[in-house]
Amino acid sequence: MNTAALNHRNRRVGLVFLGFAGAMLGLGFASVPLYRIFCQVTGFNGTTQRVSAAEASRVTAAGKMISVRFDGNVAPDVPWSFQPEHSTDTIELGQRDLAFFVARNNSDKPVTGTATFNVEPEQTGQYFNKIQCFCFTEQTLQPGEEVRMPVLFYVDPKMLDDENAKDVEQITLSYTFHKAEDSPS
Repeated sequence: MNTAALNHRNRRVGLVFLGFAGAMLGLGFASVPLYRIFCQVTGFNGTTQRVSAAEASRVTAAGKMISVRFDGNVAPDVPWSFQPEHSTDTIELGQRDLAFFVARNNSDKPVTGTATFNVEPEQTGQYFNKIQCFCFTEQTLQPGEEVRMPVLFYVDPKMLDDENAKDVEQITLSYTFHKAEDSPS
């Protein structure tokens, strides 16, 4: 093989590997939003579903009761206290319920936070539907300010048709507040 042919072949192999590396880099950046979409669609990893009030009004109650436990946490860099008003509720599958969480800014500065959430056991995430939630937007609390934050939800009766979820007696809805990226330190 002559030098020109060898250089052409090496250049082609180099371009193929450069393209492959670029594709892997692109996939790395796309993986987080793709994973988030996957979790939202499937309820994977305890991700709850978001529904409109119109969608929720079409759900009928199933007659079976389930306990919902509420949990509230804050990241170490968030100077808030945050907890549910009531630690548990017993609701009927398909019925809407309104729960409140109380947040208080214990610092002398405004703090903006955003809540992440999950549901346990994981297999119930696809049946836990939020209609309205403080977690959909960032929350800014002024120094010493205390607020009640509502979450309106229901547990879809379709859970009874799922072999992995039908025998669940209690679901835990957990929130953790993190400092928003644009929040002052």
